[in-house]
Amino acid sequence: MTETTVRTPPRPSTSAPLGSPVADAAGISPLGLFTVLLGAALPLIDFFIVNVALPAIDADLAAGPAMLELVVGGYGVAYSVLLVLGGRLGDMAGRRRLFLIGMAAFGVTSLACGLAPTAWTLVAARVAQGAAAALMLPQVLATIQATTQGPRRARAMSLYGATAGLSMVAGQILGGVLVAADVAGSGWRSVFLVNVPVVLVGLVLAVRAVPETRSDRPASVDVPGTLLLAVTLVSLLLPLTEGRAAGWPLWTWISLAVSPLAAVAFYLTERRADRLGRTPLVPPSLLRLVSLRRGLVMLLPFSIGFSGFMFAFAVALQQGLRMGPVEAGLALVPLAVAFFAASLAGPRLVGRYGSRVVTAGGIVQAAGIGLLAATVWYGWSGLGLAALAPGVALAGLGQGLQLPVLMRLMLSDVPADRAGVGSGVMVTTQQSSLALGVATVGSLFLALTAALGMRQALTVTLLGQLGLIALTVLLSLRLPRTMR
Repeated sequence: MTETTVRTPPRPSTSAPLGSPVADAAGISPLGLFTVLLGAALPLIDFFIVNVALPAIDADLAAGPAMLELVVGGYGVAYSVLLVLGGRLGDMAGRRRLFLIGMAAFGVTSLACGLAPTAWTLVAARVAQGAAAALMLPQVLATIQATTQGPRRARAMSLYGATAGLSMVAGQILGGVLVAADVAGSGWRSVFLVNVPVVLVGLVLAVRAVPETRSDRPASVDVPGTLLLAVTLVSLLLPLTEGRAAGWPLWTWISLAVSPLAAVAFYLTERRADRLGRTPLVPPSLLRLVSLRRGLVMLLPFSIGFSGFMFAFAVALQQGLRMGPVEAGLALVPLAVAFFAASLAGPRLVGRYGSRVVTAGGIVQAAGIGLLAATVWYGWSGLGLAALAPGVALAGLGQGLQLPVLMRLMLSDVPADRAGVGSGVMVTTQQSSLALGVATVGSLFLALTAALGMRQALTVTLLGQLGLIALTVLLSLRLPRTMR
């Protein structure tokens, strides 16, 4: 029996038996699910929305390459570092409460980004925005886990996975449209200011429709674990994000050397806390769940490849093919449509084929990326949206068969009273991997561009992603065949 208490707005229902550990007597309504999914979409949209706005930010604020890297990386690092802590705080203080606080803070920091007068002010606001996102996002999965069960949970998790994937694509599409539209002369600032009305609507809906959940036995904050996790992620992500633009100074190498030492110290500290009966930030016992552990291992190369592709593709279209921001965004529409279609079909396919759907998705994605690489290599001159569409659509179809199913699988065996911690661990892995993909694959692409030219650099980068996809296919064979 789980140990989660759910307080929901009074509403009669017979969807769960009396005394159910998850108070599904009201559960989460369709409006409540829409609201938390909106909260899940905002942070991911904002991770990618700046990709097509960076040239305009540079021109307006004279930011320079190193500062532009911080505009992207500062958000990603703060977001990654605080996600697990955000999940723990939701378990303690109430997930709806933290969702509201995080969403309100996200709106305020988005406004600060949109009004930033200097590049350094923008970087500081982006770091704060990432911290706000880390308070909000873990509550989404934890709320879904605590207020649904059986087929309803499967559908909700599939919708979450679809939302996550579509948000990453929609971020770049929306960014291109907003920059080109130049609403009221706002230029790049509109990519942040657009969040403000969305947040206001989200807050009103959350107050009305999102049930309150928390753990019956909330654990205190693991201060040593939190600090060591922060050191591990910052010392890895910051130099990889900033190193290329800064010319790889000595501090970047020292920081990279510190990262594995901090990771070992973090693991030993968490294991010791677990043995002493305390509740560590990331309980090693949680990682004994086969579905979670193997899913996290697969999520790493998937997310690195996804974000690296999105970054390289955006740069290549705008700087290599001289497309405008709107056209560069429209190039991803086939990916978004195919991803959404695959996400809708996912639950039915999983019921019949289990986790082999993820394997099939990897093969389809590989076919799409391979076709796209061939298209770029042989048809670079005069390459347009129509020629790119088949490869992009196939890649999106494959990704849509992978990500939603993988996310559902990873959390399928996590107890409800650990929903916040489990979702925090999963999303931290995803977000860290997205930041790592931009830092590594993105830096490789930019270095190859300087040495070989844009066409060759993009082709080599796509072939490198094929290697990551092959790894995900192999790892998917070790996933549990069936899921709850």
